[in-house]
Amino acid sequence: MGKTMIEKIIGWHTGGDVSPGETVWLDVDVRTARDFGGPNVVRNLLKHYKENRIADRDKTFFTFDTVAPANNIPYAENQQFCRIFAREEGIKLFDVDQGIGTHVLIEEHIIRPGTTAVGTDSHYNILGAVAAFGQGMGDVDIAFAFKTGKVWFNVPNTVRINLTGIPPSNVYPKDVVLFLLSKFGASGLLGRIVEIYGDYIDSLSLPGRITIASMGTEMGLISILLPPNDHIREFYKGIEYREPVSDPDAKYEAEYTFDISKLTPLLSAPFEPHNVHPVSQFEGKHIDTGFIGSCTNGRYEDIRIAADILRGKKIKDGCILKVVPATRRVYKQILKNGTLEELFDAGAIVS
Repeated sequence: MGKTMIEKIIGWHTGGDVSPGETVWLDVDVRTARDFGGPNVVRNLLKHYKENRIADRDKTFFTFDTVAPANNIPYAENQQFCRIFAREEGIKLFDVDQGIGTHVLIEEHIIRPGTTAVGTDSHYNILGAVAAFGQGMGDVDIAFAFKTGKVWFNVPNTVRINLTGIPPSNVYPKDVVLFLLSKFGASGLLGRIVEIYGDYIDSLSLPGRITIASMGTEMGLISILLPPNDHIREFYKGIEYREPVSDPDAKYEAEYTFDISKLTPLLSAPFEPHNVHPVSQFEGKHIDTGFIGSCTNGRYEDIRIAADILRGKKIKDGCILKVVPATRRVYKQILKNGTLEELFDAGAIVS
């Protein structure tokens, strides 16, 4: 019987064929802890393991992105606690000046298609953007992964979604994933892996794929896995990796097809992500604050779109627009090519 993407990835990291419902010990290629959860990971390691606490230093990292930089003394002390441990154990640490941990791991090619990774980040499944399996876990599990390089996992069922058509030019990847969120809600695909196919998915560059994959948590998914396309192959050109591709006879729990050719811009209204409506329903409604950033929309391409819209305009008095680039690399890009200046002139706060 053919295998899905997740069945292949897990099989490669367990040494045999796997099927949905099986519980396996999974070899983990990358293990990380953030500044949120990281201190407790360290405390668990110190408490339960007296020596040889790190299975493989080349596969173990800290990423500081939750409070960057620390805005109070307890948080600063927790970050320093992790810094000292990382220094003593010889672990690479991406500090508060580097950006969102998952984005940095992708930029640095630490995460590659077909790899497995766990960390103390609820949106670690964003790694599905590059056809990698990422999973957020608690501090006890991550401490165990640091120590052993393994975690146990139940092999999940996979649902296939086919998107037909190409949406209008004013519709972006966030609109597409909000459309899916409106169809399935926060629990309609709970605990599943979702593979998405179609000409639109094939056309997406890395930032758009990140946007779609990052919303898997809001849908209650384990992960959205997007099959590699030419953009991903170019991004990893010259780097060794194994490309997970579902077999033609792979068995899916369910399959859905949606036409997105007539999709319109969408938004999530308070107070739930799946409270999705056409943007047109809110036209003219006053807002106090706008935000562009986060793991979902903090790439250069997202920020550039906003700058293009704002060119020659001013943000309305009484409204604040905050822009937070996802990583230091993205910040440098908007700094060097004038995007930051355009946003500043329009009245945005860029941090």
